[in-house]
Amino acid sequence: MDVKLKQRGGASGVPRAAGTSPPEGGGAAAGPGASAGAPGADRRGGRVRAWGRAVPDAALGVLGVALLAGILEVLPRVGLVSSEYLPPFSDMASALGDMAGEGGFWHAVLDTAKGWGYGLAVSVAAGTVLGLLIGSVDILRKATASTIEFLRPIPSVALVPLAVLVYGTGLESKLLLVVYASFWPVLLQMLHGVQDVDPVARDTAACYRLTAWARLRHVVWPTALPYLMTGVRLAASVALVLAVTAELLIGSPGLGSEIALAQSSNAVPAMYALVIVTGALGVLVNILTRAVEKRVLSWHASARAEAVA
Repeated sequence: MDVKLKQRGGASGVPRAAGTSPPEGGGAAAGPGASAGAPGADRRGGRVRAWGRAVPDAALGVLGVALLAGILEVLPRVGLVSSEYLPPFSDMASALGDMAGEGGFWHAVLDTAKGWGYGLAVSVAAGTVLGLLIGSVDILRKATASTIEFLRPIPSVALVPLAVLVYGTGLESKLLLVVYASFWPVLLQMLHGVQDVDPVARDTAACYRLTAWARLRHVVWPTALPYLMTGVRLAASVALVLAVTAELLIGSPGLGSEIALAQSSNAVPAMYALVIVTGALGVLVNILTRAVEKRVLSWHASARAEAVA
């Protein structure tokens, strides 16, 4: 009988008396309790990720904009920022609504869009042609490398005095700055694209005695086109920045000159409203260039991978 009682105490009493030497069973019993939070966190993380995948990207973008607008509304209301320098978002929206009913506002938007579009078209055309030419001729590429590296870092705003001196404050001076800034991304991307042509494909084209036009169309262009589209996307943003900058500094017609006018007349809500419009133009430019890139490179592996993702 004593033997049986000792055996029962050993079976059930050891964990209760484990203050001195916890058995393995105690560790196992403590394991589920200690790890209970990890599966719960994983499940919550999984639900958050599933929610993020279920919500469209466009809806998340709108949500981000709404949060930013809310912050801009709250900060001056609670006194964290003086409303003299940062008016509430509702005042900016009201000023934008007032301007939207005026023809001068839309003329300014059109002037900025014209400067951006014309400048980008010239830079893309010049960068593509010169990139193909310089990249295809080895001696020409080596001879122009140092010149390109010298001219490329020069900021376009350093050319403002020259632009005003030669062309005054009209559209031509704005185009000079826009073309100079947006030309280099296209040219450099095109040079890289031409240099990235597969040597085997190049030698095969030479063995089959393809004409120069056939080599350009079937060998060089398919390789260089993705590089070119990257350059165009970069140049599009740079062109918009320089268009507005030129209008601010030179006084060419457009949103930049309207921003300067609003600032000088102490119309702070209108000034912020015009800044918001330039940001909206940047978003539209990005959407447009990505759509063009996706359509032009529909055959490329990168576009197919993005579509699958």
